[in-house]
Amino acid sequence: MHKTIKIAVDAMGGDGSPKKVIDGIIHHYKNNLDSFYKIFGDKNEINKCLQDFLPTTCYEIIHTEDVVKGTDSPLEGAKRGKKTSMWLAIESVKENESDIVISAGNTGALLVISKLNLKMIENIDKPALSALWPNKTGMSVVLDLGANIECSSKNLIDFSIMGSSLFKSLYPNDNAKVALLNIGTEEIKGNEVIKETYQKISQRKNLDFEFKGYIEGNHLMNGDVNVIVADGFTGNIALKTAEGTANFITSELKKAMTGNFIGKLSSLLNITNLSKFKKRLDPRLYNGAIFIGLNSPVIKSHGGTDYIGFSNSLSVCSKIVKGNLIEKIRNNIK
Repeated sequence: MHKTIKIAVDAMGGDGSPKKVIDGIIHHYKNNLDSFYKIFGDKNEINKCLQDFLPTTCYEIIHTEDVVKGTDSPLEGAKRGKKTSMWLAIESVKENESDIVISAGNTGALLVISKLNLKMIENIDKPALSALWPNKTGMSVVLDLGANIECSSKNLIDFSIMGSSLFKSLYPNDNAKVALLNIGTEEIKGNEVIKETYQKISQRKNLDFEFKGYIEGNHLMNGDVNVIVADGFTGNIALKTAEGTANFITSELKKAMTGNFIGKLSSLLNITNLSKFKKRLDPRLYNGAIFIGLNSPVIKSHGGTDYIGFSNSLSVCSKIVKGNLIEKIRNNIK
């Protein structure tokens, strides 16, 4: 019998909330009967969406009408006080009433309120924002994606350890292979911080991952490595570039396949392959950025995703708790 996984849910963040969030919970629960949802937000709005789709034994609603707005600056979001759905959801993890927290709300406010409430894991200086990317053979964990613009070599080593621990929590049967994102694969390439990081990791013994050296941007999707480490500035640019390229390819392909009779006929003949291709690039499948380095993981669902995307973020929550992520980081960071 699995231990019940308690997920604190900010039901009021992101587009189309709370309906999208509640529909995501309903969809997630079908295959995750060991989940319990502590739902924070406007009880009347939430109940309208819930109806009788979930057994009352698997959730609890904590009523509040205070909400962090999407237009708030991180500081404004935090100043809205301790009664917002976001703050209460994070506080629930702080008080050990929940195992993990998820929100589709304001990213900056989520990071600031999380830092205010949750302590850092011992020996880690900075938390990092990570996410899942598809590659040719499976999935990669990429971090940092924007939480820290400037990083020291110690930060990048910490990110390597946290990223490999996250990968092992999500994919326990695979080995973590770590690489530093750089402008070349030769040892002499890159700035002083990245070269220093390379040297220090190369000299370390008893690492819980295989160190593969440097990786360039054009090889991110090859699948030779599955944990990609960068400072937040570089990582965020890489993320936005990859997202933009995927959107460009998808829209151009759609145009080519629907533009004229031959294109339409070709798309009909290739419908199975096209649907596989579309599914592979579907951002909802990789929804859920993970804020790690604090003594509880914080999951950020994309504000614009639909209920399927939110449900996939809830699945990331379940896997992280079952995979004992925090325990793994604590053991490996020593």
